[in-house]
Amino acid sequence: MTARPGDELKRCGWATGASPLDVEYHDMEWGVPVHDDVRLFEMITLEGAQAGLSWSTVLAKREGYRKAFAGFDPRQVARFDAAQIEKLLLDPGIVRNRLKVKSTVSNARAFLDVQAVSGSFDSYVWQFVDGRPIVNTWRSRAEVPTSTPVSDALSKDLKQRGFRFVGTTILYAFMQATGMIDDHTADCFRKREFSA
Repeated sequence: MTARPGDELKRCGWATGASPLDVEYHDMEWGVPVHDDVRLFEMITLEGAQAGLSWSTVLAKREGYRKAFAGFDPRQVARFDAAQIEKLLLDPGIVRNRLKVKSTVSNARAFLDVQAVSGSFDSYVWQFVDGRPIVNTWRSRAEVPTSTPVSDALSKDLKQRGFRFVGTTILYAFMQATGMIDDHTADCFRKREFSA
């Protein structure tokens, strides 16, 4: 179910009064468990791109990212060379920050290394939550943390594996986005759907 003009659905505070794109993202994707490696690479890339920016800014550039980064295929992105990186820095469809663009390429290489060791990035990342979502029961947006010991541990491990732009706050947002953590507030219609 997604927003329609005049709908009365109760949503998490961050999606209330948000743009239609943000509302659709909240209603259809945020908090839904993701087990596809390409989607996981997409979300870790987009969450890293968000650092210092709003999620709305990055979400509006999502299609630009998909085009620029080969549909988030980590094998293709890992092969990007210096010339391709320079070309990306001219692309208005993405956040044109040199460190973030370069980190996407180096993260793709680290992502492939994780796949080689763990069989999939999915099996690697979901082990941090014992293979099932952490379901929180926050009553309001103010209660939702920006990091936890679990996001701390994942951040530390990814950094040791060569990932960049994977601080604990970024990783907590990644975990929320990919359904590793269900932080829909108790009054949100999506929490009721997940509970059912």
